[in-house]
Amino acid sequence: MTLDTVKHAAETPDVEQPWAELGLKQDEYERIREILGRRPTGAELAMYSVMWSEHCSYKSSKVHLKQFGEKAPENDAMLVGIGENAGVVDVGQGYAVTFKVESHNHPSYIEPYQGAATGVGGIVRDILAMGARPVAVVDPLRFGAADHPDTKRVLPGVVAGIGGYGNCLGLPNIGGEVVFDSCYQGNPLVNAGCIGVMKHEDIHLAKASGPGNKVILYGARTGGDGIGGVSVLASETFDDTKPTKRPAVQVGDPFQEKLLIECTLEIFKEKLVAGIQDLGGAGLSCATSELASAGTGGMRVELDTVPLRDASLSPEEILMSESQERMCAIVEPQHVERFMEICDKWDVTATVIGEVTDGDRLEIFWHGEQIVDVPPGTVAHEGPTYHRPYERPEWQDALQADDANKLPRPSSGGELREQVLALVSSPNQASKAWITDQYDRFVQGNTVLAQPEDAGMIRIDEETNLGVAMATDGNGRYAKLDPYAGAQLALAEAYRNVAASGAKPLAISDCLNFGSPEDPAVMWQFAEATRGLADGCQQLGTPVTGGNVSLYNQTGEVAIHPTPVVAVLGVIDDVNRRTPIAFAEEGQLLYLLGDTREEFGGSAWSEVVHGHLGGLPPAVDLDREKLLGEILIAASRDGMIDAAHDLSDGGLIQAVVESCLRGGKGARLIVPDGLDAFTFLFSESAGRAVVSVPRSEELRFTDMCGARGLPATRIGVVDGDEVDVQGEFSIALSELRTAHEGTIPALLA
Repeated sequence: MTLDTVKHAAETPDVEQPWAELGLKQDEYERIREILGRRPTGAELAMYSVMWSEHCSYKSSKVHLKQFGEKAPENDAMLVGIGENAGVVDVGQGYAVTFKVESHNHPSYIEPYQGAATGVGGIVRDILAMGARPVAVVDPLRFGAADHPDTKRVLPGVVAGIGGYGNCLGLPNIGGEVVFDSCYQGNPLVNAGCIGVMKHEDIHLAKASGPGNKVILYGARTGGDGIGGVSVLASETFDDTKPTKRPAVQVGDPFQEKLLIECTLEIFKEKLVAGIQDLGGAGLSCATSELASAGTGGMRVELDTVPLRDASLSPEEILMSESQERMCAIVEPQHVERFMEICDKWDVTATVIGEVTDGDRLEIFWHGEQIVDVPPGTVAHEGPTYHRPYERPEWQDALQADDANKLPRPSSGGELREQVLALVSSPNQASKAWITDQYDRFVQGNTVLAQPEDAGMIRIDEETNLGVAMATDGNGRYAKLDPYAGAQLALAEAYRNVAASGAKPLAISDCLNFGSPEDPAVMWQFAEATRGLADGCQQLGTPVTGGNVSLYNQTGEVAIHPTPVVAVLGVIDDVNRRTPIAFAEEGQLLYLLGDTREEFGGSAWSEVVHGHLGGLPPAVDLDREKLLGEILIAASRDGMIDAAHDLSDGGLIQAVVESCLRGGKGARLIVPDGLDAFTFLFSESAGRAVVSVPRSEELRFTDMCGARGLPATRIGVVDGDEVDVQGEFSIALSELRTAHEGTIPALLA
């Protein structure tokens, strides 16, 4: 077969090409021909197809994502924002922290272990590429119904993949979520996040500048796994059994990645690179085009010099391969020898595959024949922009009118007791220890908070005890009822979780998981959620530093609930001042902070007791969230509280049970005046937390709350070995522990 060179493509304009099979639309293919002034070569077509995919180009979402920049709040902490591999914020003392959340949803459904493992590997390399040492990972997960047979196939594989890869890297897994809902049955969500730490002067960017500088590919050899991978797979829906296209899922090697991390950090320490990019989605197509586009010149690549695991790979397959554990660096000629020495020391394969030119083209050659000649920006950053039609779905009004507040409520203390036990033993509210115990949460010795705490927290300086905290949250049930409010509730909960730990929220990353953008109802959900998140971040002063959009999360015509997952990063001056969730000291006073209203739309109670989803989600008051956060942080810093737990899914009783079980101490609760026991226990009103206050600090604490205008209601005391709601019921901690901890092992063991 004749090699499809640039010259041959120019001479044969009428050759039929498989643009549709590669996921391109006809108008996109015509646009490529217009850009090039000819038909593309096979290699060029491969590059454009993966880089213009939904996953890589954000072609349906970027018109909405621009709000994150337009509405970005003033924030002196922001060092690197949207557009790089990950955002970077200043956390003080000369330290910078980079963090990001991304999706690996479709690959994880097809091949749970490798899909999840390579999701962790990919996000870790994004953080590494910024110049940082990765220090922790988090994993927000969504699965189908807990008792569905396929959940037993997918969940254990995903959990093993996350644990297997992260544990081998020596990275503690400090946070995340596990949510079950039948809407995710054919399309689970596997989102992965990573935190990295560096000094300000060590920040690196993805750009190729300086004619004559060498392009070095290093890490694992390129193989046939992941050809098209996530870039194509994440850009279409599943049918009832599988995706219509089935590219190979990437295969991870965490031991190779660990060598790559240490090798890269040593290279950074000696300041040997002028630009760097990891190879993730779209592989070499992405790395070469993005580096060249972000730089000041062009790039020439000799593709036949790429080290291969499979000698039969075609040029197109090499460009599309998403084989893992690979990086691409731009290195000045005088540093190449030392760069190679360090790679050799760490047993990392490294090869010069090209150089930066003074032109404005990305040129790729195969055994001396030119197979790519493109303006790199048209591949990397100038893909299609779609203004997809969107409209509020016809069923939205009826869904919101189906008010959860009208559902039958318990009429006695005995019924309340039964429903509390049903709630705390339900799959979403039950202990996830069966899952999280498979992750190493304390490796490296700097983890100070991890699951099931409100936020994970890592010490980043052993002398000063400076630390950072992260929480991820997203309630698809709330977002289904109202996408705008649902996104803000996800932001508010993650913000509240970080503040409850004692850390000051600084910035966010997000992972926006939605159905097909070709459905106007889904696109409306996306537009509303994005608007809500941008408005919320502006009000809270927490800029979006970056993130990920995952579309086409649906099977056939059935989309997942809109699921915007928000990761909030916070900073704490001294991790010794952190606040855990555990009620550990008998006699301490329990205070409920915030206002409790009759808000049950999308609640855990309505789901567990009635199998119901309808009405409106809890109201959002971001000014109140900000005030609550300030109170929690100040109380933590000044030693006024010993425990704090935010109130969210399951309301007050869920939080109290978790804090009692965590500390091994019971609680006596008194229903406040003006509230009935049911609303007191199960309401999911936002902007609330429960705290335990030493008696010696009660006056100081209540004075602070009163002076700041935050409602603080004394609701009980830490005491005994049961949860006793006076005048209603009591449940022994032993019974609660059995109910709370037995569910997940029984379903999955």
